[in-house]
Amino acid sequence: MLLASASPRRRELLAQLGCTFDVASPDVDESVLPGESPVTYVDRLAVAKSRAVAAPDDTLVIAADTTVDLGGDIMAKPVDAADAASMLRRLSGRTHRVHTGVAVRRGDRVLHEVVTSLVTFVPLTAADIEWYVATGEPLDKAGGYAVQGAGGVFVQRVRGSVSNVVGLPLHTVVRLAADLGVRLHGTAG
Repeated sequence: MLLASASPRRRELLAQLGCTFDVASPDVDESVLPGESPVTYVDRLAVAKSRAVAAPDDTLVIAADTTVDLGGDIMAKPVDAADAASMLRRLSGRTHRVHTGVAVRRGDRVLHEVVTSLVTFVPLTAADIEWYVATGEPLDKAGGYAVQGAGGVFVQRVRGSVSNVVGLPLHTVVRLAADLGVRLHGTAG
């Protein structure tokens, strides 16, 4: 099995299933195409990442891409601290969508799906945002926060898959892998 992702969060989530796997970092242009919706964006990138890594035909390749969607705007990883603070101000007291595109490939066959969760933030003060940005945590996270980290203090409610918000909806990965003939949970390989 091969995880086509450099994300430590995805590695941690997949490891929770008890699987052993190798990791490869796919080289894919993550630029948003003109007029591309957040759902189409993550689906396209997940499929591209699954195809961007070399693997033997019998190897299961798992790839994903996650973004935060606020009113149709794609909120990817912030470029710097000011961008992270801006994202957090926009998310404050509002509900947004987290989309993760998942692609599972075995040989030439690729199954893919987008999972969406709704996340509601508490209202944030300027001091909240300043504190959180100073932790450095938001800088490599879509939308500028980590629900599984210190940023979880801002999350009032999650409707849908929590593992999706972290970056890999495990229920979907397991189902898609099974559709390709690979059982993930409870396996050692």
